[in-house]
Amino acid sequence: MSQVFSEETHRNLLARIPHCTGREVSDWLRTVDEGPSLFRFEEKVSWLRGEHNLAYGHAKAIIHEYDLRRAARKLI
Repeated sequence: MSQVFSEETHRNLLARIPHCTGREVSDWLRTVDEGPSLFRFEEKVSWLRGEHNLAYGHAKAIIHEYDLRRAARKLI
C-alpha cells in the first residue's frame, strides 16, 4: 500500500529534490514525460527508482507533481 503525503510534505519533498539529486524538478518532469508510456502511478514510481536510482519518496513526489500538472493542462 502506498503512503499518502500531505500537501506540505509533498512541497517539502519537491524542495529537497534538487539538493538530493542534483537536478531540478522541471528536469525530472521532462524525464517522466519523455520516458516510457506507463499508466499506473506505482509503475511510474518504480521506473524512476530503478532507472534513475531515486529514493521512493522523491520518485513518488515527482510522479505526483507530474500528474497534477498534467491534469491542470487538461483543464485549460
